[in-house]
Amino acid sequence: MLRPALSRLVATCLLTACLAASAGAQDSAGGTRAVVELFTSQGCSSCPPADALLTDLAERSDVVALAYHVDYWDYIGWEDTFGAKGFSDRQRDYAKSWGSSRIFTPQMVINGAKGVVGSKRNLVQSEVANAHLPVAVAVTRKDDVLTVAVPGLEGQGNATVWLVTYIDQAHVAIERGENAGKTMVYTHVVTGRQLLGAWEAEEGASFKLPLQQVLSQPGSGLAILVQQDRQNLPGTIIGAAAYEP
Repeated sequence: MLRPALSRLVATCLLTACLAASAGAQDSAGGTRAVVELFTSQGCSSCPPADALLTDLAERSDVVALAYHVDYWDYIGWEDTFGAKGFSDRQRDYAKSWGSSRIFTPQMVINGAKGVVGSKRNLVQSEVANAHLPVAVAVTRKDDVLTVAVPGLEGQGNATVWLVTYIDQAHVAIERGENAGKTMVYTHVVTGRQLLGAWEAEEGASFKLPLQQVLSQPGSGLAILVQQDRQNLPGTIIGAAAYEP
C-alpha cells in the first residue's frame, strides 16, 4: 500500500501516459532481454547515479526497469517517501537465495540471477547486454481488459507469474539526510506486487486483468514477471513484459 505522503507526491508525477488513451487494442510482447531491479533509497548518498542509470534503462524497449525503495536507511534522517519493508525483504530474500547475508544500496539485480553495484554503469550495461529471457510474455489490451499470455516452453522449470505496478516518474525534493537539498528524479517506482498465478512449462498460462483496477491512477504502469522459485526464495526471472497505457 502507498504511504499517505505518497498520495501527495503523485501530483508531481511526470505523465508519459494516461488511462484516457484510446480503447483500441494495444500490445506489449516479446523482445525483452532483461529485468533490472534497482534497490535504492532517497537517504543514500551513493544512490543518485544508479537512479539516473535506471532512468536511462527504462527508455529501452528490451529492458523492464523497476525501482524498489528500501526502508532500512530511514533512520539516518530522511524517511523514503516510497520505501517499504516488503521491498527491503525482497532484497534480503535475493541475498539469501545466493547464500549471502549482505544487502546494500544501490544494488541492481539482473533477471533475478545476479546482483551488482547499481552505480557501476559499464558493469550494468555489460550484464544487460549479455542477459536473456527465454520465455516471451505478451500483454494485450482490448477495451478495458488486459490479457497476459505466457506460452509454455519445455525444458524450463515451473514458475510464478507476478504483477508489479509502478509510478512512471516522479520528482522528490529531499529535505534532510545525506541527499538534503536535492530534487531527485525517480523512474518506474514500484508501488505494489501481486501474485497472478502459476506458469507451467508444458502448458503456459493466461490471465485477464481489468485495466482500471490494476492501473488506478494516471502516470502508472505495470510489469509482468515470470520468476522461478529457489526454495521459497526468488529465483531466476525467465520472462517479462511492461505495459503503460
